[in-house]
Amino acid sequence: MGRRNWRGPQERPQQEHRVNRDIRIREVLVIAPDGEQLGIMSPEEGREKAMAFGLDLVEVAPNSRPPVCKIMDYGKFKYDRAKKASQTNSSQPSVKEIRLRPKTDDHDLKTKLDRAHKFLERGDKVKVVMRMRGRERAYPGRWVEQMQEYFGELADVGKITSPPRAEGRAITMMIEPA
Repeated sequence: MGRRNWRGPQERPQQEHRVNRDIRIREVLVIAPDGEQLGIMSPEEGREKAMAFGLDLVEVAPNSRPPVCKIMDYGKFKYDRAKKASQTNSSQPSVKEIRLRPKTDDHDLKTKLDRAHKFLERGDKVKVVMRMRGRERAYPGRWVEQMQEYFGELADVGKITSPPRAEGRAITMMIEPA
């Protein structure tokens, strides 16, 4: 007879809200889909009322006494919350970084300027980083002037919030949307 591999009791993934049969308390305050209070009742009665509406009984305030349960479509509720969360994340401006070297060719530089222009129009901040190597590090003043000249063309869509400054092997500057 072989030995069984026993892992113990399996835990169900924890949900934010208890739904239908997961509600295990003596009394709950039930709210109808239109927001009207139906009163304090047992979870079984609440589930029956929810089934009459064709919806779920969802515990929305578990810490209150008695816990508050609302009759709603739980799938739609989860979808709306996820959608709202993703909207708040995407509406925040992010910082986009553009990297270049002192000897970046004119065409490549124009491409990077166009990219920065698009970022600024979209509402993102742009961090410009110019990396220097070898003898290029001997003339940081020249590269600072060059950056100001190139990115001064973006004045119609953005403003320079931190001017170019040397930081070790790099020169950085920040541009925010106007």
